[in-house]
Amino acid sequence: MTEKIPQSIRERTRRLAQTELTTVAQDLFLERGYEKTTVDEIAAAAGMSKRTFFRYFSSKDDLVIGKYDLFGDRLAEALDARPADEPVWESLRRVFDITVDYVEDDYTRARNDAMELIVRGSAQLNARYLEKMQRVQELLVGRVASRLPSVGASPIDPRPAAIVGAAFACMQAARLAWLESDQQQPFAECLDKAMETFIVV
Repeated sequence: MTEKIPQSIRERTRRLAQTELTTVAQDLFLERGYEKTTVDEIAAAAGMSKRTFFRYFSSKDDLVIGKYDLFGDRLAEALDARPADEPVWESLRRVFDITVDYVEDDYTRARNDAMELIVRGSAQLNARYLEKMQRVQELLVGRVASRLPSVGASPIDPRPAAIVGAAFACMQAARLAWLESDQQQPFAECLDKAMETFIVV
């Protein structure tokens, strides 16, 4: 028990530092442009050395894409915290509440949209983004599988991946519908409506 506490503190400290670096870097990217911003400038703005920067991110690209690792971890932790006897689809809907604030808050959404443009404007970053989003879904697939009582009868069961994939498709469809409607309806309601389309476990 005495060994787990320091590890937990270190992990929380690491995440805080990564989050702070990401925020500082986003400010610089939006002000100066991604290509023109250097690691030296990011480290200086964050009040750390370049060497310390590389303890948290191996490159500038990793700093941009790394937020999706943090996002995946948050989703996984949120799913772990849901009641074990709760229907899987309802658990996923509640987990997606994490995204509601990001979408509905004008300032946060503007930053995220700007960063998405940077990612999609680079073939390298976009390829890594797709890899990260695949990892996010994979983090949830195993957790969903453990909640399905009949999984395990076959070594290959496509249902957990299908459920997670469908949930993410609902989230994306809800976001697009919400944006196209000029935000006349709360995003959470759009998400509810999209996920109510499917009757799953």
